[in-house]
Amino acid sequence: MELSSRTVSVVWDENMTTPPLRVSREDYNDVRSSIENAISLGGDIRGILESQKELNPTNDLHNEVCRAGEALSVFGSRWTIEILSALYIAGPRRFNQMKNLLEGISSRTLSDKLRYLAEEGLVHRQVTEGPPIRVSYLLTEHGRTCGRLLSPLVAHLKIHLGTVIAQDE
Repeated sequence: MELSSRTVSVVWDENMTTPPLRVSREDYNDVRSSIENAISLGGDIRGILESQKELNPTNDLHNEVCRAGEALSVFGSRWTIEILSALYIAGPRRFNQMKNLLEGISSRTLSDKLRYLAEEGLVHRQVTEGPPIRVSYLLTEHGRTCGRLLSPLVAHLKIHLGTVIAQDE
């Protein structure tokens, strides 16, 4: 599948929160090529899973859709994507550092979401003995893997929205 070369034309103005990220034409093309590879691999994986019908006669579209929804449910609640993105992009952070990165989140919500993400195996709460005792949050291997798998999707959406553009555009 080839990516459309069409992107939303964005002209930055002072009302936008951030200007588009400009990257070299070579890097932009490399990102697009990597996205195309991810799309191709996604199609291959979908084909493999779909071909398993004879081994799983009770598997129908309803069950397949339910399993997909269950697998993605952790990403569906408010603030989850933002917290995981912050840890993926910025690396390990202490609670107040996270709160400062996530504009508008309450301390209670951040605490609840970090606990939930730890229970789901995506975030690790690391305690360093002190004084003072320091608590940092970082992605687990599973969380980093999810971040790597979501990176092509995020890059595709950024290009589509025009928030990542080639330097010569």
